[in-house]
Amino acid sequence: MASEFDIIRDYFKRPMTGALLGIGDDAALLAVKPGTELALSTDTLVSGRHFFADADPYQLGYKSLAVNLSDMAAMGAKPRWALLALTLPEELASPDTSWLAEFSKGFFTLADRYRVELIGGDTTAGPLNIGVQIIGEVPAGRALRRSVAQPGDDIWVSGKLGDAALALKHELQQITLTSEEIAQCLPSLLMPEARVELGRRLTGLAHSAIDISDGLVADLRHILAASEKAASIDITDIPCSAVLKKYWQQKFATDCLLAGGDDYELCFTAAEINRREIEALSAELAVPLTRIGKIHSGAGLIVKDAQGHAMTLEITGYDHFNT
Repeated sequence: MASEFDIIRDYFKRPMTGALLGIGDDAALLAVKPGTELALSTDTLVSGRHFFADADPYQLGYKSLAVNLSDMAAMGAKPRWALLALTLPEELASPDTSWLAEFSKGFFTLADRYRVELIGGDTTAGPLNIGVQIIGEVPAGRALRRSVAQPGDDIWVSGKLGDAALALKHELQQITLTSEEIAQCLPSLLMPEARVELGRRLTGLAHSAIDISDGLVADLRHILAASEKAASIDITDIPCSAVLKKYWQQKFATDCLLAGGDDYELCFTAAEINRREIEALSAELAVPLTRIGKIHSGAGLIVKDAQGHAMTLEITGYDHFNT
């Protein structure tokens, strides 16, 4: 059985280039650039709730960082450092398993892409549990927030929504997709794309933003609550894949689109005057950006169907204590 310190040394310790002090002391030391603010977020992934117990360790390492990078994207922050708290069953900490090697490989594949340094954390024995804290930098006063949506703002979303939830329903045997359909949808669930560069470029263009982790309706409502505003969106304008469109007449497709979660796309609001600049940004980054509705004065969210009628929503989005 590998020791805690063996695991850290063999799989997670690397030379530091951006931090003053990283793994190996009681705490890390960082130097913050003048004129910047720190953005911090943390996410916990629990075996059996957020991922299957037999999940591929490479994909799991990748996703454990990706979901945190998505939080940085939503704030318009540049991700810089991460801390990892890893609780491992004894069978995964054994030297004769490749689990740790694959997990760390997946984690660092994404960390290297965004030049994120792992600067510390904790390793202990127990049921599989992965906690990541991310630290990013954003120019002072420029962070995107949920609370600044303005009446008249366009509501935008990046990418396509619903595929991750559709894949999960298939994996849970609630629906059956063809092999081609699951091959198209599964990457959205297992290895989501964090919109880091988009988030950074939206500072100064967007009024408010959030990443879509719990479902579009739930997360847009977070913006509305924080901004004390209302909104209306058109379900036919929400971008989705050809796979999801194939099942459009079935209720589960609507549920996946509006409340499935695990999309990790950005939902943001911006003034109409910025439409052309946002469309140009979409083309430059090769990231689809779609207008789906408007912000209004008042309170509440209206989702319109194909005929323009307000839909009755029975879905709320993901809630850890009500699932």
